[in-house]
Amino acid sequence: MQRRQSRYAAAIAIGLLAVLVKPASSQIAISANDGKGVLVDGVNTVPDNPAPDNVSIIDLNVNPPKVIAEITMPTSLVGPPQSVAIAPDKSFALVTAATKIDPANKKKTVPENKLSVIDLKAKPPVVIATLETGAGASGVALNKAATLAIVANRVEGTLSVFTVAGNKLTPAGKVDLGNPKSGPSAVAFAPDGKSALVTRDGDNMISILAIDGTKVEVSPRKIYAGLKPYPLGITKDGAWAVTSNVGMGNGDADTISLIDLKAKPPRVVDTIAVGQTPESISVSPNGRYIAVTVMNGGNKPRSSPFHTSNGVLAIYAINGGKLAKVTEAKSGNWCQGSGWRKDSKLVILQCMVEQSITAYAFNGKKLTPAGVIKTKGGPGGLGVSAD
Repeated sequence: MQRRQSRYAAAIAIGLLAVLVKPASSQIAISANDGKGVLVDGVNTVPDNPAPDNVSIIDLNVNPPKVIAEITMPTSLVGPPQSVAIAPDKSFALVTAATKIDPANKKKTVPENKLSVIDLKAKPPVVIATLETGAGASGVALNKAATLAIVANRVEGTLSVFTVAGNKLTPAGKVDLGNPKSGPSAVAFAPDGKSALVTRDGDNMISILAIDGTKVEVSPRKIYAGLKPYPLGITKDGAWAVTSNVGMGNGDADTISLIDLKAKPPRVVDTIAVGQTPESISVSPNGRYIAVTVMNGGNKPRSSPFHTSNGVLAIYAINGGKLAKVTEAKSGNWCQGSGWRKDSKLVILQCMVEQSITAYAFNGKKLTPAGVIKTKGGPGGLGVSAD
């Protein structure tokens, strides 16, 4: 009996050890890094010897986060920093490219129309397909089931729709927004996949997309949040959407807006000023907070009366249909995308001038710098996996 109990205890110990040492699936972020753009006294300039565009795949489960893979591939900083979408099971990712160097003039860029597919299961990860979209491919989004992808084509005022099977994408047509200068920028699916939102910074509105299988249509309802709505996010429960309204870049205070998606019809319920050029907005996984990248004049020429020496990362709370500022921290300059770790206790922020990504610890009250990741080129687009 004693031997039997000993063997039983040993078996339990071995099983427990196996559970403890089983590797966890890491949450990842993918940074799209643009080698074609540097800021020269407030002007986006193509350098003489541009670095190749690339992406950095980042492990968010370690402190500080670290780069675990890099891939040379087309990317772009033009458009909102929502040019990367990661499949829920982390088997693949999508990355758009809105611009490329003009073959006729190496100091200029022209619109691009590329969507790349990365196989994240390959060792190392590799680009397995490049598809054509419309001109100025910017924001990209995948539905939760990873069966449909939508790309916002800013230059031509359309959306490209793709069906998805495994990691294979098939073109399924375009949606014309009715205005070639509408500037579709960012796309976000509702959790049930039956609708989506798309910001239009060219004609200052947000469209609601009705989705039935692979059929995507623009609903009659238009939402007006503020001047030039640009980035976009939806809470995990589908109750709220948030957008940044980047304005005209003339030094005025710009805004962010909260949209009640449960209202019939959906509507803006709060808009508040946050400072100059809120380039990016991201929703925390717990749905309570949003991170806002505020350029704060740090991207302006030094002679501008609106120039400052730094940007700002600000955190706002969603509380009872209102937005309330929680805290902020100084950042680098010409900063782009932000994203959250799954515990809502860490935010990462891309900054083009410094060519780096800074991690900030967040305890619900304040932000504390928690490490820096260097990138090859300026980080201008960001995607973060759900877990």
